[in-house]
Amino acid sequence: MNKQSLGKLLVILGAGISFLFSVGLWFSGQREEGLFVGIWVPSILSFGSLLFSRSGAPQ
Repeated sequence: MNKQSLGKLLVILGAGISFLFSVGLWFSGQREEGLFVGIWVPSILSFGSLLFSRSGAPQ
């Protein structure tokens, strides 16, 4: 597995863990905390998109 594939996997894994943590907080009654953690998901995915958007560009 190369570094780029590993990086993409880590971004997806981080977003997935954040999502599951958010759902867990929401259903445990900590709704505001769940919403706060829930907005991490698009932020993590956007950061990953930014990191890997230039991966196919010629250098």
